Amino acid sequence: MFIFIFQTIWLFIDDFAGKGLDIFIIGKFLFYLMPNLMERVIPLTVLLSSILTFGTFAENYEFAAMKASGISLQRSMRSLIIFVIFLGGVTFYFANNIIPISEQKIYNLRRNIAKVKPAAIITEGIFSDLEGTDMNMKVDRKYGEKDRFLDNVVIHEKSKSGVNTTVIKAESGELISSEESDILQLVLKDGHYYQEMATRNSNQKLKSPFAKADFKKYTINKDLSELDDVDLNEERDVSTDKMKNISRLSKDIDSLREDNLMVVTAFSKNIVNRMGAFITLNKPDSLSALSIANKRRERDSLGTVVSTDTILSLYPEYQKMQVLSTAKTATANIITTIQGKKKELQIKYKIYRLHILSLHKKYALALSCIILFFVGAPLGAIIRKGGLGLPMVIAIILFLTYYFIGVFAGNYAKEGNIHPIIGAWLSTFIMLPLGVFLTRRATADKGLVSIGSIKDYFKELIKKNSKTATHDN
Repeated sequence: MFIFIFQTIWLFIDDFAGKGLDIFIIGKFLFYLMPNLMERVIPLTVLLSSILTFGTFAENYEFAAMKASGISLQRSMRSLIIFVIFLGGVTFYFANNIIPISEQKIYNLRRNIAKVKPAAIITEGIFSDLEGTDMNMKVDRKYGEKDRFLDNVVIHEKSKSGVNTTVIKAESGELISSEESDILQLVLKDGHYYQEMATRNSNQKLKSPFAKADFKKYTINKDLSELDDVDLNEERDVSTDKMKNISRLSKDIDSLREDNLMVVTAFSKNIVNRMGAFITLNKPDSLSALSIANKRRERDSLGTVVSTDTILSLYPEYQKMQVLSTAKTATANIITTIQGKKKELQIKYKIYRLHILSLHKKYALALSCIILFFVGAPLGAIIRKGGLGLPMVIAIILFLTYYFIGVFAGNYAKEGNIHPIIGAWLSTFIMLPLGVFLTRRATADKGLVSIGSIKDYFKELIKKNSKTATHDN
């Protein structure tokens, strides 16, 4: 547990460093994080403790004494099996009830901590998001009184839609602020200003309109009043897949599936209508019908396939270029619409897959405790070693195998490369046959690998090959 806690501190050190937080807030954050760490700690603990316990029993010949007294391996494991099943139930309760609450607490606390700014709100060499503003900034160097002077300033300013549309670069700058004022004033000198212009239609957007200017001095004023009083205990009603229990996840999965289906159906109908497919045409007059029929007979008699030239031949010469231009523009617009909708649908379906993955991970976590016990207990009885030497190495290798398979499978499931159910259960189901194999070997009092059986197998294989060669000769 302490190893995972220190790893977490290292991952989130950027959230703590320089924020002026007291030890109570940091301890509160770690306390909220502990239930989340149980997903990794409990399976490793079950695996390691079972290997150590049964390895010590076998090393001290206690299993031999049990067998001499008529006690089988399964009987000696009975009480621990009951305990592990109970532990699996407790783990499931944590995954379904405690972890979602802790995830929401962590989210809110991290968001509130992010608002607490140090005295120097800008970090050298990296882009820093300025809370309370719509921009981020990077500087090469800060110097002078209270680090107010800046060198090589780069600013990205976001639009209302959250897109970086404005870039400002300056050779130098100066931060002007006071404790009595809520206004942060940034004075830039000798720089360039670039802004992408918003357009109303796609045709204008293709021209990539922009505004560009050079300046000797440029002043930016930002109101930071909302950062004066940050409540670190503020709660927001934000809910992601990790913040929901099984009941909520099941309902949301159904809702997301129906919503995605409605969006795809509506979008498909819109595209079909824009393409003009399956639209009932007006009945042509007799002369037009006769002309079209004659052209069809000529085409059929020649056995030709309908092509663009055949379709264009139905129009007068002066309309052909207009028809081609209209068709090209319509096709380009449809492709642009589809590409834009594709990104939106990818996000929607990723959220849908994340909900399925989170739902099944709760069940898989509980079952993994039981399966890893049936991997560790017989393995300890087979290797007949206790202590923190070889058993610790084996336990870590097995757990890392289990953990990384789960991570890779989960990432593949998020991107839609495999089904989310497979992504949630893959690592557990891989350990299942290993547990069955080790339990059977330990019950039969056999080693992990029988050298004699391997030798016998190769001897039989050599005999069969020699007989086949003699028969062929």
